[in-house]
Amino acid sequence: MIEAFPLRQIRNIGVIAHIDAGKTTVTERILYYTGRTYKIGGVDEGTAVMDWMDQERERGITITAAATTCYWLDHRINIIDTPGHVDFTAEVERSLRVLDGGVVVFDAVAGVQPQSETVWRQANKYHVPRVCFVNKMDRVGADLHRTIDMIGKVLGAKAIPVQLPLGEEKSFEGMVDLVERKSYRFSGDADTEPMEGEIPEECREQARKGRETLVEKLAEEDEPLMHAYLEGREIGAPEMKAALRRACLANRVVPVLCGSALGNKGIQMLLEAIVDYLPSPLDVPAVKGVEPETGAAVTRPPEDEAPFSALAFKVVTDPFVGRLVYLRVYSGRAEPGTKLLNAARDQKERLGRILRMHANNREEVDSISAGGIVAAIGLKNTLTGDTLCDPAAPILLEAIRFPNPVVSVAIEARTKADEDRIGEALMKLTEEDPTFETHYDGETGQTIVSGMGELHLEVILERMKREFRVDAKLGKPEVAYRETITEPAEAEGKFIKQFGGRGQYGHVAIEVEPGERGSGFSFASKIKAGAIPREYIPSVEAGVKEALQRGVLANYPLVDLKVTLRDGSYHEVDSSEVAFKMAGSIALKEGVRQAGPVLLEPIMKLEIFVPEQFLGEILADVDARRAQIEGVEVQGDMRVIHGLIPVGETFGYTTVLRSLSQGKATHSMEFHEYQVVPPPLMEQVIARIKGRVT
Repeated sequence: MIEAFPLRQIRNIGVIAHIDAGKTTVTERILYYTGRTYKIGGVDEGTAVMDWMDQERERGITITAAATTCYWLDHRINIIDTPGHVDFTAEVERSLRVLDGGVVVFDAVAGVQPQSETVWRQANKYHVPRVCFVNKMDRVGADLHRTIDMIGKVLGAKAIPVQLPLGEEKSFEGMVDLVERKSYRFSGDADTEPMEGEIPEECREQARKGRETLVEKLAEEDEPLMHAYLEGREIGAPEMKAALRRACLANRVVPVLCGSALGNKGIQMLLEAIVDYLPSPLDVPAVKGVEPETGAAVTRPPEDEAPFSALAFKVVTDPFVGRLVYLRVYSGRAEPGTKLLNAARDQKERLGRILRMHANNREEVDSISAGGIVAAIGLKNTLTGDTLCDPAAPILLEAIRFPNPVVSVAIEARTKADEDRIGEALMKLTEEDPTFETHYDGETGQTIVSGMGELHLEVILERMKREFRVDAKLGKPEVAYRETITEPAEAEGKFIKQFGGRGQYGHVAIEVEPGERGSGFSFASKIKAGAIPREYIPSVEAGVKEALQRGVLANYPLVDLKVTLRDGSYHEVDSSEVAFKMAGSIALKEGVRQAGPVLLEPIMKLEIFVPEQFLGEILADVDARRAQIEGVEVQGDMRVIHGLIPVGETFGYTTVLRSLSQGKATHSMEFHEYQVVPPPLMEQVIARIKGRVT
């Protein structure tokens, strides 16, 4: 049982960053300093509390977003530690959808990295206020000001330092607080309090200029502070913090702090910044949704007295308690046994036990209320993105959108016993992970699984073995191609069958035209004078959508096209929904054949960190892989290659890169866009697919 907590004193935050920037280490220190844990966990030692999965500890990376709760300065902080690897970007997406604020961790040496850009864009999409923590200030090559410049240039944010470092690289020992005008020194011992004092003489001029810059930049974004600045009035710490909070909540500025999580330096100041600058549920606009039946816009204020509304943002199969559904509660209050409405599926659900999570540990509570993040047992039909609400006041919140998988492989069980269990395991894993998809290919007799990358699918396979006791093997990775069209075309579809008595009659005329890359599919009807009765038009659209699942070149899904229903005809007796659905499907296939169909392949944004002596060999290798090199950047004695590369050319690349660089080079990738496959390769792919089917 946990007492009710004032909403003003709750912070729902996520820790987000590029892989290896130190997110989990920052979170582990936060838990230690807030008294949530009594021993500091380490990623390298495999003892991190938040990396609780065996695979996370073995690989030294975060795979699944883990939630926990801690307390600091009379505030409750609900934290989600997210993965940094691009293969697990869905975990970041769903976390940012339900969080109020974010701590973005940057590596002081590497600065803004590719996944930093990705998570920043995700946070922008959900208007999440952020503070930045520039980590690893004690490493050789650490540069706070360079990182801040990159945040401005690459991410387009107005980053304002509120601290300056005391010492550089190995001599880094603390920071100067420009708001409080104090210095903090750290011994490196986690149990020793920071030494608070005056700003050292040798830093005073730099601190004075830094504070002037802070006031000037903040005054540009905050009107009350602007008045004080123009009046020439002395601005104290409370007034400065209030202005920073207003500008941060409005997403006009991003306060930047620095430190070393591994060196136990600066975490207490970061916790204070979370409390001072990031929003409570009351600072976030009332959640918006629609009334399921009428589509009318409705809102829910963050109040316990308002009708209950919550978003399911994660589903997990727990080996001890079964199916867990993570909820972000936006309004209202509920207790175990409460009957709720799943507005997305129009089904009633009964709320079972309610748990507050600490990574994989559970603490039972007797109620949930506005602003809370909890896990619930007993919600049998609720999936990621569903809305749970009061049946008497239904609301449907915006669902979470996830990227499409880019890599596919065939999967098969090793034994007959595994074959019987593989279906259930795959079903549970697709429930948990919206970027993991599975389907049965009737033409090849194979079960196909799709994900965000090789590592993603490797982790899935290992989870099947450990958690579901299913031993399976994966085939070679396959590119998740798509098909699209390059020119407009018109086509007709007729479905006419006679079965003795009543027959089937459906006739449609459509126009297909290319859409913008990434636009998906759109359908419009321009039927006039009742050429087709209105009740059959949804059936035509359903038939078109069904036909999109298998293209005309190599059976890959069709994307990025517009379909307009222009004409048709019907029969008073024989026309039916089924007939018009079939006619729509036939017309779409015919239209696509005439519209210059092409294959699309996923293109990844590539970044390679390599010592200078290996640069030439690695550039030659990526060039041979059809990569487009966009530039080479100098970072100390390292070179950073920026480019775009087809995903099909990246399979097994980690091993090749290590071989070419004696294990000294590293790389990262993220999905960029789909591009047209070059004609010679397109012919090879089509021939291979057709050969496999026949």
